[in-house]
Amino acid sequence: MSHISIAIDGPAAAGKSTIAKRVAKKLGFLYIDTGAMYRAVTLYVLEHGDDIIKDIASHIHITFGINDEVYLNDKDVSKEIRSPEVTNNVSRVAAAGEVRTYLVDMQREISRTSSVVMDGRDIGTTVLPDADLKVFMMASPEVRAERRLLEETARGNNIDLATLTAEIIRRDEIDSTREISPLVQAHDAVLLDTSQLSIEEAEAKIIQLAEDKLEVQ
Repeated sequence: MSHISIAIDGPAAAGKSTIAKRVAKKLGFLYIDTGAMYRAVTLYVLEHGDDIIKDIASHIHITFGINDEVYLNDKDVSKEIRSPEVTNNVSRVAAAGEVRTYLVDMQREISRTSSVVMDGRDIGTTVLPDADLKVFMMASPEVRAERRLLEETARGNNIDLATLTAEIIRRDEIDSTREISPLVQAHDAVLLDTSQLSIEEAEAKIIQLAEDKLEVQ
C-alpha cells in the first residue's frame, strides 16, 4: 500500500493534537505534531535571540521520541515548549519565512517515507496540499480557552480564563493574517466543529472519514 497522509488543521486549542494522536494510533500511522516543532524553534529563539532565525537550519535539530517526546538538539524539551512564554511567542516566530521553510521541508520529507497524521495550521494548504484526507477542526474561542485552562492548570500554571480567551483570539488574528501560509481552511477540507464533541466523538468522526474516503481499516 502506498503511503497515506491525513492533514488536520485548525486554530489553537481546537483539539488537533489530541485527536490527531489518537487517530494515528488507531490507524497505525505516524503522528507528526508540527505545532511542537514550531514551539521547539520558538524556545530556542527565546533563549538565543531573534538573530538566529536567519540561519535557523544550522542551529536546530528536532526529533521525536517513542512516546512523543520532543527533542531539541538531543535535549528533551517536551515540558519547556508548553510554557506560557513559548505559547505567547510561537505565532510570531512561526510567521518567519526561514522558520517555515525549514520545518515544512522536514515535514514533507517525513510524509514521503511513512503514512502520517499531521496536524498544524497549514498542513492541508501548504505542507501537504495533496493529502489524501484533509480535516479542518474548529471550536469557539470560549470553548478552546476552557480546554487550555485545564491543560495549564494540570501543568501547574496559574492563569485565568479571561486572559486565555484573549490570548487565543490574539493568536487566531496573527495566524490568519500572516503573510506566509496563513491559517485558512483548505477548499477540499472537511469542516469539523468540536465545540460540542467529546474527544472520543471527534476521533470517531475522523476515523469514519478515513475509512470511507481512504478505505483504511
